[in-house]
Amino acid sequence: QICLSLVKLLFYLAHSPLGSIVLLDFQPRQFVMVDGNLKVTDIDDASTEELSCREDNDCTLDFPTKSFPLKCSAVGKCEGINEKKNLFNAYRYFFTYLLPHSAPPALQPFLSDILNATGDLRYGINETLKAFEKVLHLYKSGLYLQKRPLHLKDYISLKGFRMVEGEDYKCWPSYSHLGCLLSVHSAEEAAAICNSQSQCQSFIVTQRRTWTGRPLASFQSSPTDLIPDANAVVYIKRSASSGERL
Repeated sequence: QICLSLVKLLFYLAHSPLGSIVLLDFQPRQFVMVDGNLKVTDIDDASTEELSCREDNDCTLDFPTKSFPLKCSAVGKCEGINEKKNLFNAYRYFFTYLLPHSAPPALQPFLSDILNATGDLRYGINETLKAFEKVLHLYKSGLYLQKRPLHLKDYISLKGFRMVEGEDYKCWPSYSHLGCLLSVHSAEEAAAICNSQSQCQSFIVTQRRTWTGRPLASFQSSPTDLIPDANAVVYIKRSASSGERL
């Protein structure tokens, strides 16, 4: 969410009515999340000026660990230097820390491509935004789940019950520090996640939603603490659903 919002912001800056705007003091502390959108808190160091040049050799974009040769345009300006400076700073301050392992395994290669392409400045801001929107579409639609085996058949469902929330085993990246609370597309994906975790014996798909509209599923190591809830369904591994446990 943070990276996508940042890319949308940089897209606007690259195509603003004032021209391409560069953030000269590009640091994480210069941004804040407001209602799910990333905002710039200090625009005193924003500039529309692009580096003047006579030849391509005048247009080297230098960073502490990398340098990028750019073209000198016919009007004597280094082409796209403001956009590329913003994008590489987004890569080194945000993407490298937030993108790895922040999506289901099937989508991680797409994020790796974005990471590599922006790190080498092979993508401009337009291509980067399209790549993020593609990943978001796959994530929200559940298309990345195609061709997976069915796991829900390994579970029995108890309608009209939910589990008592409390401290349980923890997983990453959980939305709760008390246990394992993950975003899922459906009960089928939740069953696949539960099967992949040795501690998991049951789960419930909650009514809570993330910013993408996906529900949150709570995974637990024991299905014993159940309470009536007409709107809920508890899924319990068949291997854990003996009479003694229920």
